Amino acid sequence: MPEAGTATPQADLRELLEAGVHFGHQTRRWNPNMRRFIFGELDGIHIIDLLQTEALLEDARRFAGELASGGGTVLFVGTKKQARDTIQEWAERCRMPYVNKRWLGGLLTNFNTMSGRIGRLHELNGWKEEGKLDLLPTKERMGMEAELAKLEFNLGGVRDMDRLPDAVFVADLKTEEIAVNEAARLRIPIIGLVDTNCDPSPVDYVVPGNDDAIRSCQLVIGTIGHAVEDGSSAWRVQEEKRIAEEMERRKRDEEERKKREEEEKARVEAEEAKKAAEEAAKAAQATAAAQQKAQQVQAPKQPQGQSAGGAGPVADTAPPQKGGGPASSPPAPEADKTEAPTVVGEQPSAADAEPSEEQPPAPPAESAEPAAEEKAEGESK
Repeated sequence: MPEAGTATPQADLRELLEAGVHFGHQTRRWNPNMRRFIFGELDGIHIIDLLQTEALLEDARRFAGELASGGGTVLFVGTKKQARDTIQEWAERCRMPYVNKRWLGGLLTNFNTMSGRIGRLHELNGWKEEGKLDLLPTKERMGMEAELAKLEFNLGGVRDMDRLPDAVFVADLKTEEIAVNEAARLRIPIIGLVDTNCDPSPVDYVVPGNDDAIRSCQLVIGTIGHAVEDGSSAWRVQEEKRIAEEMERRKRDEEERKKREEEEKARVEAEEAKKAAEEAAKAAQATAAAQQKAQQVQAPKQPQGQSAGGAGPVADTAPPQKGGGPASSPPAPEADKTEAPTVVGEQPSAADAEPSEEQPPAPPAESAEPAAEEKAEGESK
């Protein structure tokens, strides 16, 4: 019969018979709910139907393997002497939590409080590894070491259980009655090795068999443990592959992001350089225009009264207006009735000295004064 470390994935009928799985309790210590799993009795002992045990064990094995292959957690529970070592061995091989010393009440139903105690266990272990406990006073150090030993005894197997398990495997329903009740209350699936003196009602996957023989416990626990180990190993491989792909994808995304940032930075720099070049060109044009305008302003201006040929100033031929108003165009020759008096000492202009042949000579200045006086007297009348 294969031992715990060499158990086959599936136990056949011969292995179950050789391990003594078919032996039950005395007929006077049986539970009526186990009637459907009992084949008969021999010498006052109930004999379990191994055909049903083989089929039900295969169902439990398949369920545990599928659960572990999906990343689920199976809590192994077995505190009796016959199953204690086997439970610890297979749980450690599968990297699953286990309880093989003492079940603390409320481990499942009061998991928040238990999580605090598990955290305290990790804290004390860290202090011990770092050597901080040796630096404490003797009395305080001894108290913490005693606390650490107690936590290791009660919670050492579940130190890595950071959430409630997805299933619970129980080696003896009578001994682990509290664990079964807590799991049933939380509706956690239970895989149980059920003897003829136990009630199989709260168990979801019943494996009828002898829970008092070491070889029987090793065979059943090894079969379930092997399925969990295979499923969890496959899940870890897939998880490592997924993590590697995720890291590669993140690395690729990071490279693409950096590339986009560099391209965007180069584009922005090019736009800024182009904008700066345009602004510099505009500034150069404005500077050139300002310099040209300044040159035009600083150039010597041509005199207004000088002709293009360099002749002297031209005299103004328009007679001065009364009242000092703006100069107007000279009146037509027909409208000139009077002639402005000539100022003494002022030289007549060339236009006044040489009258045109077509213009008649202006009347004398004396004739204009009587006419002005007659017009003033008529206005007064």
